Amino acid sequence: MAVKVTKAEKKVVYDSKLCQLLNEYPQILVVAADNVGSTQLQNIRKGLRRDSVVLMGKNTMMKRSVRIHADETGNQAFLSLLPLLQGNVGLIFTKGDLKEVSEEVAKYKVGAPARVGLVTPIDVVVQPGNTGLDPSQTSFFQVLNIPTKINKGTVEIITPVELIKKGDKVGSSEAALLAKLGIRPFSYGLAVESVYDNGSVFNPEVLNLTEDDLVDKFAAGVSMITALSLAASYPTLAAAPHMFLNAYKNVVAVAFATEYSFPRSENVKECLKDPTSWFAGSTAAAQVLVESGGAIVAVAVEEEAAEESDENMGFNLFG
Repeated sequence: MAVKVTKAEKKVVYDSKLCQLLNEYPQILVVAADNVGSTQLQNIRKGLRRDSVVLMGKNTMMKRSVRIHADETGNQAFLSLLPLLQGNVGLIFTKGDLKEVSEEVAKYKVGAPARVGLVTPIDVVVQPGNTGLDPSQTSFFQVLNIPTKINKGTVEIITPVELIKKGDKVGSSEAALLAKLGIRPFSYGLAVESVYDNGSVFNPEVLNLTEDDLVDKFAAGVSMITALSLAASYPTLAAAPHMFLNAYKNVVAVAFATEYSFPRSENVKECLKDPTSWFAGSTAAAQVLVESGGAIVAVAVEEEAAEESDENMGFNLFG
């Protein structure tokens, strides 16, 4: 005879299991489980069995267990999970690579038909071509304003038709037509909504960042710091090369205006006296530089400052 377990006992068992998982696993994926069947969920459990555990349950029970565990352990970081437990969600506890686990979960999506009243998650477009339906079925296409023709005794769609737009509800005519065409336009599975990693919560899109993305973001940050430092005249490592360059330009300009000379200005002065000596192999280029007047000064100054920076400062910001 089977022993009947009360609701209170079930809650105790659930609390114990969730608290144990919180202790053992530092990383959690919060996943939406809308339209996911039991068989599909079982296949996901099998696929993740190596280093992950899937736990489903009512939101109130999960929140209660998280609060209890936070109070018992004093680890208030777990409370950041509470706002995430909204709607039909579950938890995937893992010790593996978050990106790999997320990709593994995505493999278990299955096709689903368009059911009447369902809010469409994507645009549904019926492509042109032979439908295989006999001419008596043209009434479905006429109701939905789909242009057709009869070709070899079957109905053929002439042009692509956007049958249902994203966010609209599926009507009875659309559902019947898609069923007749054998089209299963939707796919459902566990969808990662948020990621918890050792107390930090972030968007799952972060998992798709590559090393190139990180380098680009770092470079953009360095550029912003440099611009801010230069505008505020506040020296930082990022702005130092530019500050030295600007200072060198100012000193060289003073040397030209006052006929004062110092070693690092000699090359620039020689360039101004005889620009053609810098471009002996290109007469046309020399002529352009002579006509441009002092434009050569900026080029020469930057070359001098770059050499000075590399030799004397002992570092290269991007090297």
